[in-house]
Amino acid sequence: MQTGYLAPPNLEEELKRELKYIVHEYDRLILAEGPAQNVHWVQNIWFDPQIIPIHSISDGAKKLRALQKLWSFYPYSNIRRGELISASLPYFSPKPLLFPSPLPKAPLGSWTLLDAETLLASPACLSPFAGGEIHFQESKLPPSRAYLKLWELFTRIGQMPKADDCCLEIGASPGSWSWVLQQLGASVIAVDRADLDPKIAALPNITFLKKNAFALGPSDFPHLDWIFSDVICYPDKLLLWIKKWLDVYPEVNFVCTLKFQGKGDLDVIKEFESIEGSGLVHLFNNKHELTWYKLTRNKL
Repeated sequence: MQTGYLAPPNLEEELKRELKYIVHEYDRLILAEGPAQNVHWVQNIWFDPQIIPIHSISDGAKKLRALQKLWSFYPYSNIRRGELISASLPYFSPKPLLFPSPLPKAPLGSWTLLDAETLLASPACLSPFAGGEIHFQESKLPPSRAYLKLWELFTRIGQMPKADDCCLEIGASPGSWSWVLQQLGASVIAVDRADLDPKIAALPNITFLKKNAFALGPSDFPHLDWIFSDVICYPDKLLLWIKKWLDVYPEVNFVCTLKFQGKGDLDVIKEFESIEGSGLVHLFNNKHELTWYKLTRNKL
């Protein structure tokens, strides 16, 4: 048994540092022996991929259709031939999601050509999106595209702040995450040493504190439901700050971006993951960073 791991673009080395028992590499697609491993620098996982001999384009399409209906093509080798096989499969061209929307329910397989006469195909994959790429109908209102990280995470975990929840966001400037939270009906306390974009600062239910967020402590706030951070800092510094809050707010929900310089620190990744109720993922809209979340209500 083998499992395929599709690395995010330009992050293949990060994935390979996490993986054990690697047997093949097809650019971003890496195969390893055994069932799925607990890795984070991955965009999609191909469960139990099959090697399928083919002798023509029509034969390739026929054998894929025999496994299931919907497929996503990963271009690796003989790309034009692969595109012709794709054109012979049931039409699949999903529209960008309108946030908020539930995850697609239809199973989506992934496949590639290893050479002109050999398919590698996995009918079951971790992500219901082609190549693990979640695309949204984007908005021009927020001041940066960072809002897509929250949209993607909330879509993936099926949980988000509700109306009247109280959210603290540190490193909030220019305000894209605060905009998302405010649009959901939450009350937002936005903290940064830099000002919010004026359009965001003027929105109702957003309170701006021009302060160093790391100087704040749990005693500064009587009640919080969520804490958010997209702040630029070393992950170990963020971890120390979070632990201080967990001692006082064990029931609070967290969403934080871990921004890495150079190689991702595997030890600090394990420390974040060890916190009860935690999840740690690389989002399609992340760069050289991971998103950590901790949920205490409707825990996944």
